[in-house]
Amino acid sequence: QVQLVESGGGLVQPGGSLRLPCAASGSIFNSVTMRWYRQAPGKQREWVATITRAGITDYGGSVKGRFTISRDNAENTVYLQMNSLKPEDTAVYYCNSLPPYFSWGQGTQVTVSS
Repeated sequence: QVQLVESGGGLVQPGGSLRLPCAASGSIFNSVTMRWYRQAPGKQREWVATITRAGITDYGGSVKGRFTISRDNAENTVYLQMNSLKPEDTAVYYCNSLPPYFSWGQGTQVTVSS
């Protein structure tokens, strides 16, 4: 059973940056495409960024050019570097595989506000 633990969230001013790590237990992590998702209050969960086993990346339109996804297979960790943050980026951020095979973690709250 793979467990996912997201962290690194917090309160940041518009234009600021955060780096979110997601640590996964279990070696299966290295075999799957991973994705960051987010869910804002009153909205459905949406995908943010994807990274394949080989490191090929893709981004949702609203974050392209501002966010960067990466992974460290040796550490079973996927990262989301978020720059130029906007108030509309406020959400709980989750990681999971694509499709989401694993149980969802608690997520990490990101709040962008002045």
